[in-house]
Amino acid sequence: MRPNIVVFLTDDHGPWAANCFGTPELRTPALDSLVANGIYFPNAYTPSPVCSPARASFWTGMYPSQHGIHDWIDEKTYPMKWLPERLPTLASLLHDGGYRTGFVGKWHCGQSWVHQPGFDFYVGENKDQYPHRGQCKFNDNGRDVTYVGQRSDFLTSRAIDFLSDTSDKRPVFLFVGLTDTHSPFTDHPQHLVDYYAANPLKSVKVEKYTGNATRVPGKMPLLPEHQRRMAQYAASVETIDQCVGRVLDHLTALGTVNNTAVLYTGDHGHMNGHHGLYYKGNATIPQNFYDESIRVPCVWRMPGKSAAGQVNRSWVNHCDQFETILDLASVSRKRDVESNPGISLLPWLMGKTNETRDVAICEYGNARMIRTSKLKVIHRFGTGLLDEVYDLVNDPREATNVIENVRSSSEYAGAMTALTNHFSRFRFAGLEGFTGSIPKHNGGEPWSGI
Repeated sequence: MRPNIVVFLTDDHGPWAANCFGTPELRTPALDSLVANGIYFPNAYTPSPVCSPARASFWTGMYPSQHGIHDWIDEKTYPMKWLPERLPTLASLLHDGGYRTGFVGKWHCGQSWVHQPGFDFYVGENKDQYPHRGQCKFNDNGRDVTYVGQRSDFLTSRAIDFLSDTSDKRPVFLFVGLTDTHSPFTDHPQHLVDYYAANPLKSVKVEKYTGNATRVPGKMPLLPEHQRRMAQYAASVETIDQCVGRVLDHLTALGTVNNTAVLYTGDHGHMNGHHGLYYKGNATIPQNFYDESIRVPCVWRMPGKSAAGQVNRSWVNHCDQFETILDLASVSRKRDVESNPGISLLPWLMGKTNETRDVAICEYGNARMIRTSKLKVIHRFGTGLLDEVYDLVNDPREATNVIENVRSSSEYAGAMTALTNHFSRFRFAGLEGFTGSIPKHNGGEPWSGI
């Protein structure tokens, strides 16, 4: 019997933002349970540290230089289709492979208000993912719907409605894309905000910004505003945890929990005072690749198929999740290793391999990054800016660019060669970020005007 698969992919959820991820003040029993009963990947990375390209990589299994989305999309201003039709999405592959496919929440890969191909059930944002609470508008399976209340409550209820339809005997794939952790830092449940205002996240330290960005949209606010934001953000994390718990409890009530694989991850990371910044890769101009921007939460729970409470320190990314889900679903398709950068994690999830990987590669517009356990190298095109190199052994907080010290070193040369080789394989002409002709996505791309 093929398993059901439930994916939670949240928005702006920092890799540190749960009790089980190292922030003990946060109350996250559902996520804690997933980690305790699953396999936690603390070295999970996004292919791009901003919403739309990261999500497109999850759905296509490809890098931005292959799917062509390089920044967050202002869908109301640029309402066209963005994903190339020749690239099959995970939803289409699963649907054609015999799965009943459901989607609730954030799409953000173009025309979110349109029922996307490959989904039997689709509840998407109707041209806006705001507010978190109030008059929330959706496309609910082709109907315009307004829900008054907490956005994530409605989406979770619709996810449960999808799971509750047991008349169709196909295995189920459900994607839940909650956005509570995304700004604005407002409109989260007041009793939770009040709790975290009285019980702040003292383990999350505010740092000094040491970079040399031209502009800093994510500049650290004054202390009272930071404290207000943090109470709201913490409340949003607990809200998401409650929604996850509702879905997991429903799987138990349905009796399907022992045949359901669950993945919890995020599109990219988030900074809340880390490096003296807020937000993610576009917190600075030019764009940044700080670890808190590029790392994502990641935990798989596969009851009956793997030991519980494991920590796997291999480095993984969204392209790997694409391959893993297809492998788990026993859905085959013609796969070109020269075009598909991901690998299936199923051997790791099943405890059948001890192999590890320790390199992460990201891109964001006209900048590319490679990270190893020792170095982080950022290479920018068309700006005249110096490359950035951070010695992660002696400078783990990425405070000092040591490019002039390592320019002639074998480590730097090796990293640049690996970065070049990666994108010589995983790129499609006209879609890569280094062509100098990246289309406008929102009018404020962090590489424009530099």
